[in-house]
Amino acid sequence: MALSDRLEMVNPSEIRKLFDLAQGIEGIISLGIGEPDFDTPEHIKEYAKEALDKGLTHYSPNIGILELREAVAEKFKKHNGIDADPKTQIMITVGTNQQILMGLATFLKDNEEVLIPSPMFVSYAPAVILAGGKPVEVPTYEENEFRLSVDELEKYVTPKTRALIINTPNNPTGAVLTKKDLEEIADFAVEHDLMILSDEVYEYFVYDGVKNYSIASLDGMFERTITMNGFSKTFAMTGWRLGFLAAPEWVVEKMVRFQMYNATCPVTFIQYAAAKALRDERSWQAVEEMRKEYERRRNLVWKRLNEMGLPTVKPKGAFYIFPRIKDTGLSSKEFSELMIKEAKVVLVPGSAFGQAGEGYVRISYATAYEKLEEAMDRMEKVLKDKKLV
Repeated sequence: MALSDRLEMVNPSEIRKLFDLAQGIEGIISLGIGEPDFDTPEHIKEYAKEALDKGLTHYSPNIGILELREAVAEKFKKHNGIDADPKTQIMITVGTNQQILMGLATFLKDNEEVLIPSPMFVSYAPAVILAGGKPVEVPTYEENEFRLSVDELEKYVTPKTRALIINTPNNPTGAVLTKKDLEEIADFAVEHDLMILSDEVYEYFVYDGVKNYSIASLDGMFERTITMNGFSKTFAMTGWRLGFLAAPEWVVEKMVRFQMYNATCPVTFIQYAAAKALRDERSWQAVEEMRKEYERRRNLVWKRLNEMGLPTVKPKGAFYIFPRIKDTGLSSKEFSELMIKEAKVVLVPGSAFGQAGEGYVRISYATAYEKLEEAMDRMEKVLKDKKLV
């Protein structure tokens, strides 16, 4: 099947449709977008300006500059327990999103299956389809805090299964896999000879003393794992479009080949800024300040949602919360449209994140505390006026 045929199988994001509906509505509060509301720390911007002034505006190696790969390798070793060679097992990319398709393209054959925990980030299934594979949704459940279980995986694995995508902390549910969860998933992957794509872009935003673990740090797992990450969420650099990954040498070599004929290389002066940012203690102080504020916002939204009659699991990570709206009698799309029109609050229907997302909506609390308070007030009023709870 040609790539043009596969593109016909990929639908536009449901999230964008909701944003289109909200356009032009005065006084709208958006709790839909998955983007930090914080600005990039000043010292990182200064590093980029410094690189520009030095004339670092030419092509970089396709794999990324060595200085940044070395800084990334240090970060992986110190923070994740992953020992990767910066010369052959670390790659810099144009954001993290492209890593999904490029990573799958290194090993996936036509019609092979990829297991994806559902609810899931909107890019996973389309990337599998574009890579020639078949996405297979594996449901996660509110009763288990939306954490993936091997018992569920066993129900969906077949001889055609080639890979598994995991995302911890999770978008859209905020679930964080425990070390025991990851050990069981690792055993499952070895038993069925699966590759793993581990999306860890929210790794530093965890709460209640929870720790996030990298599956590639477990014995024997580096050789079958692509650890995907980036600067967008960690350092509030979404518009800078810079990602990084660790993977076996054969995977990196193929992904570099893909990037060579796609984006050529990430932006050079941004790479230099990122390398300095990773080694600057001010960057990590900024991350901790953001984490604390996200936790404060999470506590507010979780409390208010439960009080207004929308049962909600308290998320352990990321900056999303996933309240259950089934008892209102509305579908997740109907609920979201009602909130846009009546409350002037943008939410994302759970159905946008896969079959297991129906009956829920995603709220991003990467929004100012005062706006979150106002949004909760508006939602509660609509729910009471419509007698939905």
